[in-house]
Amino acid sequence: MNLVEKILARASGRTEVVPGDVVVANVDTLLLHDLSGYITSRVFEKEVQKSMQYPERVVMVFDHHFSPPNEERARLLEANREFAKRHGINLFDCGSGNIHHVGVRNGFVRPGTIVVGSDSHTSVHGALGCFATGVGNNSHAAMMMPYGKTWFKVPETIQVKLHGEHKQSGVTPRDVALWLNGEIGEGGAVYKAIEFTGPYIKDLEMWDRWLFPLITIDLGGKCAYIEPDEKTVAFVKQMTNKPFDVVNSDPDTEYESVLEFDVSNLAPQIAASPTVGNVKSVEHFCGEPVHWAELGGHGGGRIEDIRQAAQILRGKKIAPGVKFNIVPSSREVFTQACHEGLVSVLHEAGCTWFPPSAGSNQAINMGAMSATEAMISTHARNFPGRNGSPDAKMYLGSAYTVAASALKGKVADPRQFLVEEVTVK
Repeated sequence: MNLVEKILARASGRTEVVPGDVVVANVDTLLLHDLSGYITSRVFEKEVQKSMQYPERVVMVFDHHFSPPNEERARLLEANREFAKRHGINLFDCGSGNIHHVGVRNGFVRPGTIVVGSDSHTSVHGALGCFATGVGNNSHAAMMMPYGKTWFKVPETIQVKLHGEHKQSGVTPRDVALWLNGEIGEGGAVYKAIEFTGPYIKDLEMWDRWLFPLITIDLGGKCAYIEPDEKTVAFVKQMTNKPFDVVNSDPDTEYESVLEFDVSNLAPQIAASPTVGNVKSVEHFCGEPVHWAELGGHGGGRIEDIRQAAQILRGKKIAPGVKFNIVPSSREVFTQACHEGLVSVLHEAGCTWFPPSAGSNQAINMGAMSATEAMISTHARNFPGRNGSPDAKMYLGSAYTVAASALKGKVADPRQFLVEEVTVK
């Protein structure tokens, strides 16, 4: 059996499972943000009307409404706080960070566990060697909260094997992940588990590995994972002293299919509206006007992103008319950026710092655009209307590309600035 099958078998009290089996499995962690948490809480209290079986396993993070824009939204958060207090669940209030980063940094995500969430990007936690997937609010309210369980159909597994080393400056793991959206295709892995592996993946540090299971939902997948290794174990031990059991696939694991890619000659990538699968090299979009830039979202606002932006912008000013939002993924990341002097570097370049959160995701608190505006960001989504007008344009890229574009006031190739930096040094 592979990692996913082993975890589902153990959690459902079976010795083995095969693709197509339906299991009812014990869940270790339920992750809710303020929007999904409110919906789930209403269903649980008004319709299910049972007691919370394992409140210590339920986590709610306020990362969308981190600064309520009106009284209605403020009341929603207040209702969530009252719900958390009534049932004794874990609550991380405004400014704590992005839901998925908070979950990891507080030990709620560990190898060998089952993690579910309403957020469609919950699959990102497969980077730590667990089974993680998005599940609907009603399922949370009806099964997880009163019983600590959820049912799953065991998925077939696709192996995605990555080789090569970047030969061009300005190319990052985020560029590779964006590129894979186009190569595998949206809907190219419907209800499949995806194993990301190969020398390229194994060489990455944990927060860069994170970017690959993040794309699972846009490929149509049920979950994704990276086999845990010594890097995984060391990383998790930094985050928590809670116990965990590493689960690895059997050596003779069989896959529905194996896809292999060489990333050596990849250039910086851009995913342009209307979907994340509309991916091309940055050259195809260079010169397109940009009014907003942002480091944020479920895969953005990491210290790695902030360092890359500072590398481009140190000693420079963003273009007139551009608004550049910096949204740390967690309080720990903001603290680290302070210690490294990155906060002042980006502030002096004209950027605006926001509280640790999900950023302008769905434009709840910030970053809403008019029909004539365009944003480039490290977000995971670029769907029309997600950040204001459905006619606004959304470009996704690496932090290097986002910063270079903010500097120019239009989509720009970061390689020119990195070459200039090397020349100056």
